[in-house]
Amino acid sequence: MDVLLLSRLQFALTIMVHYLFPPLTIGLGAVLVGVMSAWWWTDDRRYEAMGRFWTKVFAVNFAMGVATGIVMEFEFGTNWAAYSRYVGDVFGSALAAEGIFAFFLESGFLGILVFGWDRVSRPVHWFASLMVFLGSVFSSVWIVVANSWMQTPAGFHVVDGPRGPRAEIVDFWAMVFNPSSVERLWHVLSGSLILGGAFVCSVSGWYLWRRRHDWFSEQSLKIGLVVLTLGSWSALFSGHEAGSVIAEYQPAKLAAFEGHFHTEPAPLWLFGLPDLEGEGVRFGIAVPGGLSLLVHGDPTRPMQGLNETPREDWPNVGLVFQSYHAMLTIGVFFLALTSLGNVLWLRGALGATRWLHPVWVAAVVPAYLGNQLGWLSAEVGRQPWIVHGLLRTDQALSEAVTAELVATSIVLFGLVYLLLLAVWWWVLNAKIQHGPDAPGGPSNGGAIDAAAGGRLAGDH
Repeated sequence: MDVLLLSRLQFALTIMVHYLFPPLTIGLGAVLVGVMSAWWWTDDRRYEAMGRFWTKVFAVNFAMGVATGIVMEFEFGTNWAAYSRYVGDVFGSALAAEGIFAFFLESGFLGILVFGWDRVSRPVHWFASLMVFLGSVFSSVWIVVANSWMQTPAGFHVVDGPRGPRAEIVDFWAMVFNPSSVERLWHVLSGSLILGGAFVCSVSGWYLWRRRHDWFSEQSLKIGLVVLTLGSWSALFSGHEAGSVIAEYQPAKLAAFEGHFHTEPAPLWLFGLPDLEGEGVRFGIAVPGGLSLLVHGDPTRPMQGLNETPREDWPNVGLVFQSYHAMLTIGVFFLALTSLGNVLWLRGALGATRWLHPVWVAAVVPAYLGNQLGWLSAEVGRQPWIVHGLLRTDQALSEAVTAELVATSIVLFGLVYLLLLAVWWWVLNAKIQHGPDAPGGPSNGGAIDAAAGGRLAGDH
């Protein structure tokens, strides 16, 4: 067994499970701000009931994100000690900022959201929802900054330490605003809005499909659609900007994304199978000069191909080509779905279009896949570098770790994560099956008196 491959698989397992939750909490945070804004503006207690429901869902996912994220901190020391020594000065400041400025902000105000009902005013509750959302965004800022530095290092110099070279910050803000951090953060937040909006649309679509909680479902669907629309169009533009940065600083990665082997005007492949031996793409359809046009505004301008990069420095071309194009396909799907949804909304038929309800229910699946595939493309596309151009992945391993230990930990982590995911699914399903309580107190969702702020449809 190869200890390097096993260690990469272990980290991939833990981070992919963890990444089910942070983008969802960011997206749901945006939804909560919308719901609390509607409650404050209208004083309609049905929006309070809606806020209570989505706050519970948010809290479950926040807790899971914390539980699954702790493991990765330990893996830096157990499996990737050489990497930790090399980037410790860089990552230490970024991760400390994430804990001080983001985690405590989010978790502190989440306490007000969860326990402050009937204890604080509507404006305070709205402010708490805004701080929770901003806390989740700030958390992503520092994580993306640290990861972007691995893609496009800046603001540092390399010094010789007692156990080898290490990167040392000389310009903190150059490290923070490294060449890819802003565009990558924009794209990550766009994906988070897509997931949060799709999740809310999924639950709302399920209620509408089952003819439950009609008012709640239609209003939640509208708020979710707004967030989903913003995320989908934002992802289109942020993805374009991120691609331009990749073309400048990581041309081998972009060449692998598009199966571009020779330096010449680059087509934009819609799909296909990269052929490493023949150095081309088989069974595909491409727009001639399309990639050159998108990146440089000129379809005849040559773009660097993989042939200018040593073969041992190529990423897994087949994997990143397919994951990248699958992510793009999902992005186009959401652009089409949100466009259709907004047309139906303008016509007053959003909730009444029953054939679309199961589509809304299923929309959360490609939203999850798109976020996972985006990170897969970015991280595998950087290989064989763990810090681009500076530290190779096979140089970053801990010296003492063995393949047997890593294999055992993968099995144990797998079992623990399966248990956590089962608990998460059970709790989340129970809350969704129960549905929103009627305004004014817990119930099974029956109709309420209009004087209490309107009528919330129950099961029928």
